[in-house]
Amino acid sequence: MGASALRMKHCGKTILALNRCKCSEDEISGGRAVLTLNGCKCSKDETSGGRVILAYNECKYSEDETSSGRVVLAHNMCKLSDDKTSDGRAVFAHNGCKCSEEETSGDRAILALNRCKTILAHNGCKWSEDETFVVEPFLPTTDASALRRKYLVVESFLPTTEVEKKQTYIVHMAKHEMPENFDEHLYWYDSSLQSVSDSAEMLYTYNNVIHGYSTQLTAEEVESLEGRPGVLAVLPEERYEIHTTRTPEFLGLGKSSEFFPEPDSVSDIIIGMLDTGVWPESKSFDDSGLGPVPSRWKGKCEVRKNFNASSCNRKLIGARFFSKGYEAATGPINKTRESKSPRDDKGHGTHTSTTAAGSVVDGASLFGYASGTARGMATRARVSTYKVCWIGGCFGTDILAGMDKALEDGVNILSISLGGGVSDYYRNSIAIGAFTAMERGILVSCSAGNSGPSSYRRSLSNSAPWIITVGAGTLDRDFRAYVNLGNGKTFSGASLYGGKPLQDSLLPLVYAGNASNVTEGNYCLEGTLIPEKVAGKIVLCDGDFGGSVQMGMVVKDAGGVGMIVANIEVGYELFAHPHLLPATDVGPIIGNTIRDYFLSDPNPTATIIFGGTKLGIQRSPVVATFSSRGPNLVTPEILKPDLIAPGVNILAGWSGAFGPSYLSVDTRRVEFNIISGTSMACPHVSGLSALLKAAHPEWSSAAIRSALMTTAYTAYKNGEKLIDFANGKPSTPFDHGAGHVDPLTAFDPGLVYDITLNDYLNFLCASNYSPTQIRIIARSNFTCDMSKTYSIADLNYPSFAVLLQTAPGEGGGGSGVVKYTRTLTNVGSPATYKTWVSSETESVKIAVEPESLSFRELNEKKTYTVTFTADSMPSGTSSFARLEWSDGKHKVGSPIAFIWI
Repeated sequence: MGASALRMKHCGKTILALNRCKCSEDEISGGRAVLTLNGCKCSKDETSGGRVILAYNECKYSEDETSSGRVVLAHNMCKLSDDKTSDGRAVFAHNGCKCSEEETSGDRAILALNRCKTILAHNGCKWSEDETFVVEPFLPTTDASALRRKYLVVESFLPTTEVEKKQTYIVHMAKHEMPENFDEHLYWYDSSLQSVSDSAEMLYTYNNVIHGYSTQLTAEEVESLEGRPGVLAVLPEERYEIHTTRTPEFLGLGKSSEFFPEPDSVSDIIIGMLDTGVWPESKSFDDSGLGPVPSRWKGKCEVRKNFNASSCNRKLIGARFFSKGYEAATGPINKTRESKSPRDDKGHGTHTSTTAAGSVVDGASLFGYASGTARGMATRARVSTYKVCWIGGCFGTDILAGMDKALEDGVNILSISLGGGVSDYYRNSIAIGAFTAMERGILVSCSAGNSGPSSYRRSLSNSAPWIITVGAGTLDRDFRAYVNLGNGKTFSGASLYGGKPLQDSLLPLVYAGNASNVTEGNYCLEGTLIPEKVAGKIVLCDGDFGGSVQMGMVVKDAGGVGMIVANIEVGYELFAHPHLLPATDVGPIIGNTIRDYFLSDPNPTATIIFGGTKLGIQRSPVVATFSSRGPNLVTPEILKPDLIAPGVNILAGWSGAFGPSYLSVDTRRVEFNIISGTSMACPHVSGLSALLKAAHPEWSSAAIRSALMTTAYTAYKNGEKLIDFANGKPSTPFDHGAGHVDPLTAFDPGLVYDITLNDYLNFLCASNYSPTQIRIIARSNFTCDMSKTYSIADLNYPSFAVLLQTAPGEGGGGSGVVKYTRTLTNVGSPATYKTWVSSETESVKIAVEPESLSFRELNEKKTYTVTFTADSMPSGTSSFARLEWSDGKHKVGSPIAFIWI
């Protein structure tokens, strides 16, 4: 048998491995064989009398029978009555294919797949050749050990020394090293792959964001490929996750149109959204008043069964999907659960794209909450969607393919509300793709992540310095629900319940922990509540990081009439949920008070009153509890996140395929939904960047980021510092970056910190990246000058993260000196700027030279140096400061973070 079939040999037996699963529950006895896959035990699927049935995922195949030594493999509830075998021959049918044209002979078996092609492809494993192998006839026996010794038995799906697990890899190629005997790079890539595997196929080829391709390989094949000429690196694919109105008015956009560029210039800007796709019927994609699609546009609307060419228009000008990496890792897409097309089945992609650039829609709301006019940040910008996220996640190969095509299509902005773990930039698909985008003048805005401040789950995403990294803050809007207790006390919570309210009179109150027989019954998990104890009552449940709506369904199914969720972590009571029964979320302090009342009162009662939408909430914004925090774990010398933007309880367009609660039992369908996350903050900045790009087409992506960062605010109008809702204390640059975005001042920042391609290349040298690693990111032959001293401190970033050494010994002693150099570019009128520095620590002295800068011309550049002289502090200590340049009209601010290491 050739290398293109996946198999194992054991004692002269052939073992067929599917999905590389371990089947510890597979048993053979009494002449019967039962095969279970994926941990599914199929005790009802039995064979006898010399017959064999293969059970998959709890499927029962009572109609699929074999006899007289014949074998039929049934998969996915397929009736295979037309697939017959005889004379000890076997046909393996897959995916409901009738394979009457596939014949077997000479005790050989052909594996049939998908319209009778003789290729077995399971969960991304492809065998390009039609292979056969000997299968001995299955004969009746009552001796299980003899059965194991002699006949076809599937014993294990774990790799052995002869079967290696295939994984998806991204192969980076040195494009300029292509041999002359190849006319196209595609042929060269294919030749390199075929040199190590006669079965592997390319999933994607990449021409823009990287040079190379993606494929599935064994570890041995990877090792062999890495030694081939022109191969820079073979890196494993990473998995990513999505990070999941009033906003324009809150940002000052609704009342200051005089600051904005003319509509025609905004309509030339195209925002590319990498997400879960789009619901094209949303009113937010109405193209009324928009002119023709920009002539430079090269994108298209990919047509599939549920996505027509007419789904696109002059607003939604492009829609593509990328699933090969996802399917290679998880198996074929289940089309009954999600659309293999650009259509959005989850709502996330529709929400982010309409936040960035949704058209104006009057009368928008969710169940009457947040009612008013819904609009994106850049209402006249165009949108193109690239669906790279699916039910099982977002995979690096698909993300790279989406970014690759977006650059080719001609987008101006890339908005990416997803992220993965912490990894070096040359291993991170988003960072690599964003570098090429930056090089081509395309701004990339990404979400920072929803890991919050807890150190045990700290993993700020998308920290590359050529990306705008966006954290989340709140609006001045709440959706209030009030809990009235029988003792006369009232407490405030949040809810988006839109159904029939509770009766005016008080109802019995019960704590879930007292209405359950299981240890964690207080969390209202499925099946944990005793119906007799909750029927007709309001149930108090303890909340643990989300899931409030699902908890409500548990209460409802048990007979409860209402629910109060007492979140155990501060800040999560801010998030309003579209409950399916009368319910509200409260914080831990209020939750403890209500619980104490229940335990102390012999007849506790309560009710919930829904107060609707409340505006003008102070203090706002506050840093959202879930927003990921610094420091930057990849490059601590680069402060991240860059800034924060609205990301809590954001109203925007939604998918018609999914209810607002994300639950499958939720049959409600809405045009708009209210959700929270840094995923929601990111498209705000993407849309604002589109406005800035239209107003200042000559600005680089670094200049646009600088304008947004240096004009961001860090204090309320009364002068008090922004608050971090996670602890109730003033937030720091690790929480809010440069501050909360302020678009009106960003249009006229006065000065900007610009960064060139060479600056970023020097940064890679300063990061001690090898020549190969730099080539993976930059796709060029750039080499670091070994005679030159590179420093990350020299990158012209709008913020400062200063690493300070701790002297030896307890507490240390002495002082250290660190110097940073920055260059400012004048983008306003001639003026003289003077510096101002404030610091919360006396352990660091800050000196700026020169202390004033005079600009006489537009685009004139001036350089200054900051010297930090620090006393030694214990390792892990951090402190903060701020530097500003001002001409009396403009304030060009930069946060400073000190970290003792």
